[in-house]
Amino acid sequence: MSVQSQEESCWAPRLDGGYVVPAQQSYTHGSSITYACDNGRKPAVESWWATSSCQNGEWQPAPQCIDEKSCLPPVIHNAQYTENPHGWYSDSEKIRITCNSGYEFKNQDTTAVCKNGTWTSVPTCDKSNKACDAPPKIPHAVIINQEYHDLFPEDSIVTYQCEDGFTVGGDATEQLLYCIVGNWTQTQPCMGGARPGVGHGGGASGGGGAGNTGGGHSGVSAGRDTQPAGGGGGPPGDSGLGSSVDGPPLSQISRCGEFPILTNGAVARTEIWSLTYECSDFYKLEGPAQVMCYSSGSWSELPTCKVNFCTVDTADYADLLQLGQLKYIKERETQNLDCRAQDYWSRQLRAVFSCRNGRISRTECCREDFINYYSHCTL
Repeated sequence: MSVQSQEESCWAPRLDGGYVVPAQQSYTHGSSITYACDNGRKPAVESWWATSSCQNGEWQPAPQCIDEKSCLPPVIHNAQYTENPHGWYSDSEKIRITCNSGYEFKNQDTTAVCKNGTWTSVPTCDKSNKACDAPPKIPHAVIINQEYHDLFPEDSIVTYQCEDGFTVGGDATEQLLYCIVGNWTQTQPCMGGARPGVGHGGGASGGGGAGNTGGGHSGVSAGRDTQPAGGGGGPPGDSGLGSSVDGPPLSQISRCGEFPILTNGAVARTEIWSLTYECSDFYKLEGPAQVMCYSSGSWSELPTCKVNFCTVDTADYADLLQLGQLKYIKERETQNLDCRAQDYWSRQLRAVFSCRNGRISRTECCREDFINYYSHCTL
């Protein structure tokens, strides 16, 4: 079949309440028309006149005149709403807006109303304070199975994969990062060969000695262990190894090899004989923060990072809250969560959720200005 035979002509459009120029019974493929509408009506475009083109027997876009009090679809950035199949909305019609992931309403309005051809109280979706920026770059690692975004909503999880020959401790080549209340959890470096802070010769100004952010021991050369300040001399025959008080002799951390991996935590500081650990946000450290390297080549007891938050699954409160993802609340802190209900003026109601001793407590759904004012709105 030839291309010419596929190009169908169009009949004159049926335009209720308007007129077309030029007026013909039929139009060839590719022809264009201009139309306008009678008093009290308007084209379904952002102008008082509009154009349409004949494309293989169909007018695109289809000419139509609508009531001048009707509204065209609103432009709301970073948001979604139910689209009308007609392409326009009747006077007094209301639409509910939902912000995209990572964004939240700037004000309490969640709906827009068509009034006399314009939208009133159009919500604005701004970046959520609980959303995270793009995940941090880690040397010798990439993020897998995840497209790049400038913004990641709360509770997002990304996976880092180390370059071949590098690990995050032991045999692990991957690690997960979580977006919690606007911050990514701490990362472990992808390491290959010697650990950071382990010297390969050199003095205090040579840059090759083991560092000591705790103070006073920079410039320790590799292959020779020395005594921590105030620790006393080592026992006879120990070749100058350090000695912990009431414990086994200590050695430089290079002797103990790979740093122990602390789940939900990371090494915050390296010293000649020890590592100091810190937990990620929403976790608390239990046990000794300082992990010592013994002359036997083993590490002392590793602390643990215990959960220090409560989890609110909105699905468990389906009759009360707007459905969404998991919410995390730090111990002894509160969050105001959006309720399904609104007040008479379509203002958003919220319930206060609190975490105490790992348990959740909450208030009733209240207006924002009633929270901490009335007893049923206060924890």
